[in-house]
Amino acid sequence: MLSTGDEVLHGQIIDTNAAWLADVLFQQGLPMTSRSTVGDSLEALVSALQERSQIADVLIVNGGLGPTSDDLSSLAAATASGTALVLHEEWLQKMEAWFAGRGRVMAASNRKQAEIPENAELVDNPVGTACGFALQLNRCLMFFTPGVPSEFKVMVEQQIIPRLKSRFELPEPPICLRLTTFGRGESDLAAELEGIVLPEGVTMGYRSSMPIIEIKLTGPAAQRTAMEQAWQQVRLQLAECTLYEGTGGLPALLAQQLRTRGLTLTTSEQFTAGLVHWQLASAAVPLRAGNVEPAGQETLTELATRCAQLTAENSADIALAIGSLQENQLSLALTTPDGTWAQRIAFTNSRHDTKARQEVVAMMAANMLRRWLLAMEVSTGHGWVDVVESLKA
Repeated sequence: MLSTGDEVLHGQIIDTNAAWLADVLFQQGLPMTSRSTVGDSLEALVSALQERSQIADVLIVNGGLGPTSDDLSSLAAATASGTALVLHEEWLQKMEAWFAGRGRVMAASNRKQAEIPENAELVDNPVGTACGFALQLNRCLMFFTPGVPSEFKVMVEQQIIPRLKSRFELPEPPICLRLTTFGRGESDLAAELEGIVLPEGVTMGYRSSMPIIEIKLTGPAAQRTAMEQAWQQVRLQLAECTLYEGTGGLPALLAQQLRTRGLTLTTSEQFTAGLVHWQLASAAVPLRAGNVEPAGQETLTELATRCAQLTAENSADIALAIGSLQENQLSLALTTPDGTWAQRIAFTNSRHDTKARQEVVAMMAANMLRRWLLAMEVSTGHGWVDVVESLKA
């Protein structure tokens, strides 16, 4: 993949298209061999295209198909392949109709989006004005796509992948088994798993993203049975700190568990400032109410009492309450039909900022609920968080 644009190169926007494409292609059995980024320089773009054309079988170029002067991908493709740009009349008419259908007059600068290299095949963009195109340069089949994520993703799924499947005999997609952990460090997890013997061609990977660590077992489809046997060992050894398997996420797991049991939830937050409620609402967790409270001083018993009152006040089955940060400590409470659990925690690591601490506390609160739903001990710490007091009422 070749991403283009000064804003991508200089880190002014995050290249989410690259991460999305890498995952999609991996699932299709086509793991990327390289990713690179070039700014809005015609010379640099032409050089990158010519260099890749001697190495890659397929190159997906993203960005630079807009109507402005810094959109150079079409010109770079034509220059690299020694051809001229030509106006695609059918696409021009489609663009004019697109603007007219929205009660607008198309600017003259948009005509540029209908210009593609003479030796290129148009690749349809069903949701935007920039047409994509494909061309063969030396050994490489190149696809040129717009940078707008909603347009790019549709084109990859509906236009590019079908073309690759018709042109190449694709391998069976590799297997990737995943689970996400919370509360233990990466080196600790690696030491725990070092004795597991992996099948040939299978690798164990770790992805750390505060405050979680994902464990991945990746290998060829032919090794499925052996991988599942090794994966069972991983599950057993990391059972205590595993949040979920797959890629659904903890809020989605909580939503499924709560809906299956017909339970509703209410939240009250101080330190996390609504982060827990937002995460749960985004996964369609059945919520009755969510309040962000001003910071205040409460004992652990007082927070537990207030948490228990939230269920009655909001006609909810379960309540989560998060207190305020006081002298590097704060309290969390969970009220369920089985009673109330509360714990006061202390941060043992001072290098993390407020945002990182909020994310850890939000995960701890959600994990308390998960552990109760799965009939596990509710109170639990984290690698750099100590539980200094707990109670059950």
